[in-house]
Amino acid sequence: MKIGKETEILEFKKTTAELKEGVISMSAILNKHGGGEMYFGIHNDGTVLGQQIGDATLRDISQAVSNHIEPKLFPKIELVYLDDKPCIHVIFNGDNTPYFAYGRAYIRVADEDKQMSKAQLEEFIIKKHEQTSNWDSSSSRIDVSGIDTVELEKYVGKANAAGRLDYAYTNAEDVLVRLKLSENGTLNNTAEVMFGKAPVAEIQMAIFATEEKLTFLDINRTEGRVLDLIDAAEKYIRSNMRYRVIIDGSQLARKEIPEIPHVAIREALSNSFCHKNFRTPQNNEVAIFSNRIEIYNPGTFPAGVTPEDFINGTGRSVHRNPLLAQIMYYSKDIESFGTGLKRIADACKDTGVKYEFATDNYGFTVIFYRPDVSVYDDNIAEKFGEKFGEKFGENQTKDKIKAIMQKKPTISAKSIAEEIGITTRGVEKSINELKKAGIIERIGPAKGGRWIVK
Repeated sequence: MKIGKETEILEFKKTTAELKEGVISMSAILNKHGGGEMYFGIHNDGTVLGQQIGDATLRDISQAVSNHIEPKLFPKIELVYLDDKPCIHVIFNGDNTPYFAYGRAYIRVADEDKQMSKAQLEEFIIKKHEQTSNWDSSSSRIDVSGIDTVELEKYVGKANAAGRLDYAYTNAEDVLVRLKLSENGTLNNTAEVMFGKAPVAEIQMAIFATEEKLTFLDINRTEGRVLDLIDAAEKYIRSNMRYRVIIDGSQLARKEIPEIPHVAIREALSNSFCHKNFRTPQNNEVAIFSNRIEIYNPGTFPAGVTPEDFINGTGRSVHRNPLLAQIMYYSKDIESFGTGLKRIADACKDTGVKYEFATDNYGFTVIFYRPDVSVYDDNIAEKFGEKFGEKFGENQTKDKIKAIMQKKPTISAKSIAEEIGITTRGVEKSINELKKAGIIERIGPAKGGRWIVK
């Protein structure tokens, strides 16, 4: 199995015997891009080799980074399994450049780490002090020809309907100036991430088999404009949530109740892009576990305030991207500034959903805890499960079943149901369809046999 190739922000090391070289690569990537990723246990051509993991392996990496990179860096270090082989994934970012490794400054060039000369280092520091403006209002790499005018016109119509813009669409040049996305013919970054033809933003979405970030059942990377990515992430989450049905005798014979309110999900996704640190190469992330759903934003929380301050109404909104926030406000993709966390909290409290806001050195995470699967009535699930499967991701359920069978050939249908959070009947239905399609085969008896995924 290969997972890609090395880039300016992605480095592979075969083992932690190359830890010193890994530390140097981190500093070089930080100086060039402000952050990146590194894997131990992967050949430089992307082949997964695996890494022997001892009790102190992760601690050794943490200490090497702490002792030999200046200014101090706090990477995220975790054990992951790729192709059933243990590897170590390191995520790091920082904006306190230049970073020095073992007393020297390096810069990333393609997939190599070059030591900076004294002249290069001086030039680097000068450029750093020149970059004092907000990212969202800084000049972009495109001109008006790089704008998708159809999307821009559609946005103006949406903002008109929301009552937050009082002028109609005329032409791209005029509207971009009015929205403060263009000055003297130069477009800023907000114009590019909101309306550019070429995708410049990305979100990573994944489903994990258990409560830990170890075994992937599905992984998806999507590029696009900010609003397109919010839509894609919302669809991904909604397609992989459980729903229960209430039949209350009203005109609508049945109501489908999501385990997490849609309004809270949409609000969390919108806020994750509104407050993202776009200077770091790290992506926004959606992670779906058996017991929770996490929406991660690579942008640290403002110093001096806590999420609870905003929920209580005492926190003053601090925007990392004020222009981007203004544009999203016009189209009603965010509400009043600084109210997002309160809206999430209120929606969860109204529906009895447990939630949490987590801050760390890397970013900010909204965590929605999923109700226990037993909350969903078996009789209702059996009666309507087939229709729900078609509407909310039957194919994804089958993919999950196949992935589990490949890793655990002797697993039972009941255990599969517990892992992916649906009824045993639903799993058995999907298994029968996979058998008929010739995709899986059962070898041996019901007890003691095993699955083969063809």
